[in-house]
Amino acid sequence: MTRDVAVARIGQVTNSPATRQHADRIERVLGRDTVRFDGPASDGLPAAWQSCDLIISHLALGATTRIIAPLLASKTQDPGVVVVDEAGRFAVPLVGGHSGAANALARLLADGLGATPVLTTATDALGLPALDTLGWPWSGDLARTTRAILDGRPVRLDRTSAWPLPPLPDNVAEDCAAPEAQIVVTDLATGPVAGPDLPRVVVHPRSLVAGMGCNRGTSEAQLATLLTETLDGAGLSRDSLAALVSAGVKADEPGLVALAATLGVPLVTYAAERLADQPVPHPSPVVDGHVGTPSVAEAAVLAHGADLVVDKRRTPDATCAIGRIAPRGRLSVVGLGPGARDLVTPRARQAITSAAVLVGYAPYVEQVRDLLSPGTEVYSSGMGTEEARTAYAIARAREGRQVTLVCSGDPALYAMASPVLEQGTDGIDVDIVPGVTASLAVSAILGAPLGHDHVTLSLSDLHTDWPTIERRLRAAAEGDFVVVLYNPRSRTRTTQLPRALEILGAHRPHDTPVAAVHEACRPDQRTYLATLDTFDPTRVDMNSLVVVGSSTTRYTTSGAGRRVMVTPRDYTWMPA
Repeated sequence: MTRDVAVARIGQVTNSPATRQHADRIERVLGRDTVRFDGPASDGLPAAWQSCDLIISHLALGATTRIIAPLLASKTQDPGVVVVDEAGRFAVPLVGGHSGAANALARLLADGLGATPVLTTATDALGLPALDTLGWPWSGDLARTTRAILDGRPVRLDRTSAWPLPPLPDNVAEDCAAPEAQIVVTDLATGPVAGPDLPRVVVHPRSLVAGMGCNRGTSEAQLATLLTETLDGAGLSRDSLAALVSAGVKADEPGLVALAATLGVPLVTYAAERLADQPVPHPSPVVDGHVGTPSVAEAAVLAHGADLVVDKRRTPDATCAIGRIAPRGRLSVVGLGPGARDLVTPRARQAITSAAVLVGYAPYVEQVRDLLSPGTEVYSSGMGTEEARTAYAIARAREGRQVTLVCSGDPALYAMASPVLEQGTDGIDVDIVPGVTASLAVSAILGAPLGHDHVTLSLSDLHTDWPTIERRLRAAAEGDFVVVLYNPRSRTRTTQLPRALEILGAHRPHDTPVAAVHEACRPDQRTYLATLDTFDPTRVDMNSLVVVGSSTTRYTTSGAGRRVMVTPRDYTWMPA
C-alpha cells in the first residue's frame, strides 16, 4: 500500500537559518507540525529515517544520497525522501516515489511553495497511472508488468467487476488476445490467469464488508479465525475488506475493536432498530431476544449498503457474514474557470488528469487537452448538445468509468451541474468541482464592483421566458443590487440588453457606472467603461459580461492611475 501523506509522520532535516525558514513555510503548506531534526545532517537524517514515514531533507541532493545510502533496505519499508533545495525552487523525490509517497509529497510542496516538482519515476514522467498508487492493496510482479505498459507491449486487463480505474494506455485492454503481461482487479483471493509465465499484478479494491456479531468477551483471535475461514471458504481476499460492521451494542467490544485495528479498517455499528428493518435470509429469535434485532452479522452488512454474498457462518461465540459494495463509477463535473490556465484550480486539474473519459463542449476540451493522461477517451460536441453530452457522461460513469465533464466558469452557475443532477445519477458517485466564475473574474478585472450585495441574471430567453426575466430585473432594480448580466447580446437577440438597462435605469442615477468585459482572462480581453447614459449595447456580444452598478457604485482611480469600478462595502470605519 502507498503511504498517505495526510496522516504520515513527516520529519524535516535542517541545518541553517534559511532551511529553518523553509521548514516553517512547509508546515504552513501542510497545515500541521512536522518533526524537526536540526543540526548536523549526519545525525539528523539517520534519526529521521528510524522514526518517520516521510522525510524532507533541506540538504543538497548529493549529500542526502550519501547519508541515506547505507540505510536503504526495501522500497516497501524505507521512508520516502524529498529533497528541497535551499532556495525552495525544487522538490525532488529521492527514494520512495510511489510506495513511500515521496512523489505525492513533492507535488504538494511544489504547489504550496511555488516550486517545481522533479519527478523521475517513469510512470509519472510519461503521465501514466502507477498500479501501486491506486490506493488499493496489490501483489505480484509490479516491475515487469509496469515495464510492459511503458514499453507499449500488449497487457491484458481483467476486472471481475467494473471498478473504476484511471486512464490506461491503449496497449492495456480487456480484450487483449496475446498479452505479454496481466493486470487483475478483483476482490477474489485469486483472479483469472492469462498465462502461467506472464508477469502479473493483482489489485484488490476495497469492496468487501464483514458483518460480525459475538458474545461478550470473544477474543480477537477467535474472531480473526472465523473471519479468515469465512473469506477463504468463499474465495475472497482479506485485502479487499473495507470495514467491519456490527450492532451498536458492540461498538466497544474489545475483540472487534482490536480486530478492526489489526486489519486497518473502521468498525461501523448500527442501532438495533435499523438492523431489525433489514430483510435478512436467516433471522434468529434468540438473537432478537438478546440484542433487539433478529440479525446482527447479515443485517449489518445490508445496513451498510452492501449486497450479501456470504450468508452468516456460526461458531459457539460469533457469527460472520460477508457483503460486497457494488462498484460505482464516478462523474466529476468540473469548472475550468474563465479561461486562463492559472485560474484552473488544483482540484479541477486533478479531476482532469485522472479521468478515464473526458466529456465537454469542444472548445473547452481543447483548452485542457494537454492535461489529459495517455489513454483518456474524449467525447466532445458543439453548442446546443448539452443534453447529449450529459447523458453520455452519466452512461459512461454507470459502466464503472471515471468520467470528467468539463465546462467553463463554475459548473453550478449557468453550466452543467444542474442538468447532470436533473437527469438523474442513480448508481454513480457525483463530484461537483467548483471553478472561478466569469463574474468573479470580471469583478477582479474591473476593480471591486461586487463589493456589496449583487445579483446575477442571464438575459438569454432560450430557457427562461422574457416576462420572467423582466420581473427579475425589476426586483433587482428595486432592491438596488449591483447586477451582473450573462448572455447579454447575440446576433439575433439585440433588444434584451437595452431593455434591461432601461429597467435598471428607472431606479438609479443616470451616471451609474456600467461596464463590460469581453473574453475575460483570455488573449482577446477588452474592457469597456461607461455609465447608464453613455453605454453602447452594440459593443457587447455573447462573450461579454455586463456589470451594472448600484446607486452607490462609483468609478475611482487605483494607485497605478487605472480607472476602476467600486461598490463600497459600507464599513463603519471608512469615511463617507
